[in-house]
Amino acid sequence: MRKKILIAISLFIIIGISAYLYLYKGHRDVESETADYAVTVSGLEREFTSNDSLAYIKYQDKTIELSARVTSIDKAGNGIVMGEKVFVTFKGRLPQNIISGKNLKIKGRFLGYDELLQEFKIDQSSVVH
Repeated sequence: MRKKILIAISLFIIIGISAYLYLYKGHRDVESETADYAVTVSGLEREFTSNDSLAYIKYQDKTIELSARVTSIDKAGNGIVMGEKVFVTFKGRLPQNIISGKNLKIKGRFLGYDELLQEFKIDQSSVVH
């Protein structure tokens, strides 16, 4: 009887740990990942205008590289706006070498399109050199 109880408890613990590890995976390190797509602001707009549901499936939660001109800097929000349509937040502090009006290439996780503000959202970004 004791042996059956011990086996049942062991199985319960193994199943519990397996379920926890499956549901709560570690955080992604987007900076070290290779980009799934290299895009421009006009390319994103074109894809979301033609078929937004397919574009969401393609880009949602993917690592992308974006090249565009920095149109504004939001130091309080730790982000920038690129190409007047893409709001980018950075992992950690806002890099000091970002200058408004200059072209920049970033890599980050694509979150989606905000229809109310009519802008794309990217987070966990880093500057690509």
